[in-house]
Amino acid sequence: MNHLCPTYLCPICARPLSAQDKSLACEQRHQFDLAKEGYVNLLPVQNKKSKNPGDNKEMMQARREFLDQGFYQSLSDKVNSIAEQTLASVDTPNILDLGCGEGYYTHRLAQVMANAAPQIAGLDISKSAIRYAAKRYKSISFCVASAYATPFADASQDLVTRIYAPSQDNELARIIKTDGYLLTVTPAAEHLFELKQKIYQTPEKHDMKIEEIAGFDVVEQQRLTDEITLTQAKDAKNLLEMTPLAWKMSDEQKAVIYAADLTLTLDFNITLYKRTA
Repeated sequence: MNHLCPTYLCPICARPLSAQDKSLACEQRHQFDLAKEGYVNLLPVQNKKSKNPGDNKEMMQARREFLDQGFYQSLSDKVNSIAEQTLASVDTPNILDLGCGEGYYTHRLAQVMANAAPQIAGLDISKSAIRYAAKRYKSISFCVASAYATPFADASQDLVTRIYAPSQDNELARIIKTDGYLLTVTPAAEHLFELKQKIYQTPEKHDMKIEEIAGFDVVEQQRLTDEITLTQAKDAKNLLEMTPLAWKMSDEQKAVIYAADLTLTLDFNITLYKRTA
């Protein structure tokens, strides 16, 4: 665990966890071992809906390989720019990447924010994703946990980023400080529309409505539109595997997509919210 390890709460009794040798424990003696990669699993068995919840290893690897090629770097850069401006006056901010996956966005944000000496944590319900993230990005604290019951204290976060991840309004309001921020990314109308046209007879565009989140005001919304061309079959395959679209396609449809260059629209809604009193 890195030296900036946040104070986690016990997922069973909500008391603070403290480091004891190679584990974290609370005063009620609930104990959670630190994995050799440096993360901690704070998802109790009784809270799991399945044996291995979240993205499986294949989905995680597909996303990792796709993001490593830089196809979504423009999104990462925009998120980082907004976060940096938003937290410009905050010393050593606490930042949580909710639904962080394999840590691509978390790591790039940590690099940009390095001068502010932030305490950055990444949380995901997928153990395979967190294991990889912790192994690759040693300076960030990662935990396996539920976004609906996070192991963080009330009003502990200056900023929570939520890129394509589910969450619960009450939990966001609980962990984000008053006057703290939530930064969300959701697909905008045209996102990957060319891909949808190859799958559906009447493809639908994404809803552009700004999500209302109880306890938060919208500070700003930006729309980021970009275009990428995939010239390698493996890149197209990785993109499909990391989206739900893959489940809706036959092998024949996939083969057609892999056989030719694929130019796609990237379209994102980026919304900054402020926690109200």
